[in-house]
Amino acid sequence: MMEKNSKIYVAGHRGMVGSAIVRELRKQGYDNIITRTHKELDLIDQRAVNDFFAAERPEYVFLAAAKVGGIEANKSALADFMYDNMMLEMNVINAAWRNGCRKLEFLGSSCIYPRMAPQPITEGCLLTSSLEPTNEAYALAKISGLKYCEYLNRQYGTDYISVMPTNLYGPNDNYHPTNSHVLPAFIRRFHEAKESGAAEVVCWGDGSPLREFLYVDDLADLCVFLMNNYSGNETVNAGSGKELTIKELAETVADIVGYKGRIVWDTTKPNGTPRKLLDVSKAAALGWRYTTELADGIKLAYQDFLGHSSF
Repeated sequence: MMEKNSKIYVAGHRGMVGSAIVRELRKQGYDNIITRTHKELDLIDQRAVNDFFAAERPEYVFLAAAKVGGIEANKSALADFMYDNMMLEMNVINAAWRNGCRKLEFLGSSCIYPRMAPQPITEGCLLTSSLEPTNEAYALAKISGLKYCEYLNRQYGTDYISVMPTNLYGPNDNYHPTNSHVLPAFIRRFHEAKESGAAEVVCWGDGSPLREFLYVDDLADLCVFLMNNYSGNETVNAGSGKELTIKELAETVADIVGYKGRIVWDTTKPNGTPRKLLDVSKAAALGWRYTTELADGIKLAYQDFLGHSSF
């Protein structure tokens, strides 16, 4: 259990997940939080990471730093996604262990699970069949990170845990036109179409894949909860337990943004994984449940998007 004055390092605090964890920690009264920007500390630089941990010696670590992107970004930069994510994970986890970190929490992604995993996906489905090819490099890096935590626990008796979130959205999301995830990409696309008066918006695939979404502040609440209440080698899924089609998502975003034109589906583009619903019964059994419904969360995310002056 973290004390209110425990020294806590949040890696990736400027990202969507890391910033949400910092907000949640502060809300709960934790005030001894360490952060470093990428310019201050390059997590891919092993020596720099080791020096940082030796100097600061954080007691608790939330590892939320990652190189992330959507289908197109994952397809076009396979080697970069694998190398950058694997290196930063290994550097932080190893340095935490070498410098006596009491507990570390590793943030992964539901893309670690097999493409055709039985639905809803339980934590035990990991490595039971092949991955989705469009994000295989990222998934392999994340699997390596969570397995390294598990192996340290087994070999050295550490207390390192991992959390696998479903699709996330919310404040500080990435709204880039080509390398963002589906929900923020829709927010930007439908907003720009509304502003320009476009008659139609073209979306990838046929709209049939099913997806689950979790508001990032709900994830942050779970992350702090697990740091204080869970220890174990098996990862914990983080999600809402609810799903909808990409077509329904597009229509919902268009409605919230206020876009009145047509939505056209380009079936020459990939759909990605056909269905990806997480089994969240483990988190529920521990006493946690999400609180932000999707439509409410999208409204909050859209306000966040509008607040970014660069868009």
